Amino acid sequence: MPRKILVLNSGSSSLKYRLIDLDGEAVLATGLVERIGEDGAPAADHRQAIAELVRRLEASGHWRGAGDLYGIGHRVVHGGENFAAAAWVDDAVVAAIRAAIALAPLHNPPNLLGIEVCRELWPGVPQVAVFDTAFHQTMPPPAYRYALPESCYGGVPIRRYGFHGTSFAYVTRRVAEYLGRVPDALNLIALHLGNGASACAIGGGRSLDTSMGLTPLAGLMMGTRCGDLDPGVVLYLLGQGRTLAEVADLLNRDSGLKGVAGGNDMRDVLARVAAGDAEAGLAVAMYCHRIKHYVGAYSAVLGRVDALVFTGGIGEHAAPIRQGVCAGLANLGIVLDEAANAALGPGIAELQGGGGVKILVVPADEELEIARQAGGVIAQATV
Repeated sequence: MPRKILVLNSGSSSLKYRLIDLDGEAVLATGLVERIGEDGAPAADHRQAIAELVRRLEASGHWRGAGDLYGIGHRVVHGGENFAAAAWVDDAVVAAIRAAIALAPLHNPPNLLGIEVCRELWPGVPQVAVFDTAFHQTMPPPAYRYALPESCYGGVPIRRYGFHGTSFAYVTRRVAEYLGRVPDALNLIALHLGNGASACAIGGGRSLDTSMGLTPLAGLMMGTRCGDLDPGVVLYLLGQGRTLAEVADLLNRDSGLKGVAGGNDMRDVLARVAAGDAEAGLAVAMYCHRIKHYVGAYSAVLGRVDALVFTGGIGEHAAPIRQGVCAGLANLGIVLDEAANAALGPGIAELQGGGGVKILVVPADEELEIARQAGGVIAQATV
């Protein structure tokens, strides 16, 4: 019997899904239920969204009922300090996810809602939570602690948690396979560049440092998020009479590429750069400059860098960004082959032109990583 894993990413108004057969890792079905709760949408709530998902899977011929499933893997953004790995969902895990809502108020509630609906509908199906933060629980205290009083570390600890951990875990595994090495022997600087973006220093296959912090606002310049910012800017904006909600909206939704160039789609911004648009040019220069900061810092953290890895929508498809990031880094052993960069094919690509550090583009597959981790938890629990 195929070991089918249903991977769910439950958002506030969307439900992304993929059905994967772990034996051979074949994708059987994939899709997205959008605009949940909106007028005219296919689903008024998440329960109806899952019913729509089932209808689509039945139509595909890959669903004869929940008994077909080996398990369900749920993406959960924040696990706090409680989870260093994926976890079998039980009441205690649900309570821990709920307790972390304060750290991810936009993401954890819909993630949890998807879990609760599935537990209610299919109580006999094993369910596993896979946390974006788990991969980064290997960071040492000097990397994850902030220079704040000890009192800020009690209760819900104010510290660096990091995100995109599922993507970084996948990249680490995939690069190790590609290079024919074990993850424990690899030192990587990984760049997950999409509308959200972060960098990670991976030493011996483990996260040693990452650019996002307590929240996904920190670190690199992103589509609509500001990235690193002097905390005094927040105090200044509040002092100028803006409300807390207004400042939060400004930093999360109206900054980054959108704030500087007026739009957050990198494809559009790069087209404007090619046409000579000054604002778009500044935005791209800032974007690459911020990434270089982290590449330099993480080269120092790791000491030896085996590969610089680009992944995510922008990392995989925006050749000018890869070029801008790598320019001037020959002193770190990073030299880009510009012809290879411009002629990217499918699968993993090598773009180094010498210098000692491999430059790799690795297509992201967080759903497959969630399925693998979920399958591992289920197999271990049922031995």
